[in-house]
Amino acid sequence: MRQIWADGAAGWVENERIFDAVFAPVTAAILDHADVRPGRRLLDVGCGSGTLLAAGAAAGANVVGIDISEGMAAAAQRRVPDATIVVGDAQVADLLGEAPGAPFDRVLSRFGVMFFDEPAAAFANIRRSTGPGARMTFACWRGREENPMFTLGTSLLVERLDPPPEPPAPGAPGPHAFADPDRLRALLAGAGWTDITVNAFDFECDYGIDGSDGVEERLATILGTTTGRLARAQVEPRLGPDGWAAALDEVRAELRRHRVRGTVRFPGATWLVTAE
Repeated sequence: MRQIWADGAAGWVENERIFDAVFAPVTAAILDHADVRPGRRLLDVGCGSGTLLAAGAAAGANVVGIDISEGMAAAAQRRVPDATIVVGDAQVADLLGEAPGAPFDRVLSRFGVMFFDEPAAAFANIRRSTGPGARMTFACWRGREENPMFTLGTSLLVERLDPPPEPPAPGAPGPHAFADPDRLRALLAGAGWTDITVNAFDFECDYGIDGSDGVEERLATILGTTTGRLARAQVEPRLGPDGWAAALDEVRAELRRHRVRGTVRFPGATWLVTAE
């Protein structure tokens, strides 16, 4: 997982503006439920390039981020210079040792907690860094079948991979690790969290930015994923530059066929989780 995010950091950071726009409803929901205020000490788990850290700092919180990717952490530090950024694995890191100070009273994450090998141990480790009455709020994806985010356009590249990737086992580390809400509740309760809520949060992934139809924006994010990078490494040498360009044009055509009200947009299905 460390290698995956080390390799993927550049694509994520390069497309930060797109992701921030597409995921804006999720960001707003997390911040609303977290009740971030001046003086709070906030930990962002899997902080990525710093979206939640920036929002927390703007609200007057003392913000700390941890991410397993050096590239992501560096981007977050550039974005939020006053934040404390830790490069490490929140599953095992001594969080208060790495970021000395008062225990955290808010823990946030946007799509950053689904990648642990041992999620129960990770949530217990995070809890140990918090104080009484602390609240954790995070968003995670529901099932793959509910989320075109992981198939629209991408499937045309996957078809050209040899061999095609095996689908992950249910509950395996990855975007859909917590698709089963009962398993998620049990993991959190076993790690010592209480007052757990796991509610469906549906939103619209809209790639139309600044008047665009979203096709190029969606394509850019696809090519920055693990699948996109693998397809470029495998398929482009096999097809040659012209063949690769033609394959990308097929993806563009697929995206155009799925425009809604003039832009590439589709439903996003997540869980919005809170625990204390």
